[in-house]
Amino acid sequence: MASDAHSHPFDLSLLHDGAEAERARLNIVCAASAWRAEDFQYNERAAARFPMALCFAVHPQLPAACAADEYGPETVRDSLSLLHELAAGKRLDAVGETGFDLFDSAFRATEEAQEALFLEQLRVAEEYGLPLVLHIRRAIGKMFRYGDRLKSKIPSVVFHSYSGTADEAASLLRRGINAYFSFGTAILLNHKRAIGTCAALDEGRLLFETDAPYQGLRGKAFSSHADIRPIIAEAAALRNGAGKSCSKDALEKASDENFYRVFGKRLP
Repeated sequence: MASDAHSHPFDLSLLHDGAEAERARLNIVCAASAWRAEDFQYNERAAARFPMALCFAVHPQLPAACAADEYGPETVRDSLSLLHELAAGKRLDAVGETGFDLFDSAFRATEEAQEALFLEQLRVAEEYGLPLVLHIRRAIGKMFRYGDRLKSKIPSVVFHSYSGTADEAASLLRRGINAYFSFGTAILLNHKRAIGTCAALDEGRLLFETDAPYQGLRGKAFSSHADIRPIIAEAAALRNGAGKSCSKDALEKASDENFYRVFGKRLP
C-alpha cells in the first residue's frame, strides 16, 4: 500500500478517465480534496469503490478567482453552506484544503476574505473534531497566531505541500500542534527548501502527496496517483543522503501509518 495525502480525484478524472482504476490497481489510498458539490459527489462515489479520505473546504484562492469573475459571487457562500452540511452529516474525514495564499498581489488583495474563511472553517473543524488540511503559501506566521486553537481543539493538522523550514516545523510541534508535513513532486523538481526539510524531519511527521493533477513532473502535463511511489523513493534517498538510514519500503510504511493516524483510513 501507499498513501497519497493530498489529491483532487475529480479534476484528475477530467484528464485521465482511468485514474480511479489505476489507483485501485496500484493499491493507493488517498485524501481527496473538494470545494464544490460536483467534486465531492464524485469523490464520495469513488470512496465507495476503493478507500479514500474525504475532505472539503473553501480553497483560499477562491476569493481571488471570484474577484476576477471566474466564478459567481455566490460560490463561496454555497461552498461554506455545503461544508456545514457535510460536517454535520458526518460525511467528512477532514476539513481542507483551507488556509492562506499570499503568494502574489492578486491573492494578497483578498487576505481579509481569506482570514474570514479560515476562521469559519476552523470553527467547523473544532465543532466536529475534524483534522485540518492546510494550504499555506507565504503565510506560515499566521499558523503561529492560531497555535493555541490548533493545539487544543484540532486532532491533527496536515500542511499540504509544505514549503516552510524544518525549524518552523519543529516550532509548530513544540507548541503542541499535532502537525504533519506533506511533500510532493517539489522534492523531485529541485526545490531546495522542500528537499532540506523533507530530509530533516522525523519520519513520524511525514506524509507524501501528488496533488494530482496539479504538480506534474518534468515532461508530464499533470500528476497522477502513480507518482506517489517515485516521490517516496526520492524522499528515502534524500534522507539517506542526510545520514538517516531509510529504505523506500520502510518510509512508505511509516507514511501509511501517519496517514492512518490523521484520517483513520487504511486498506482492508
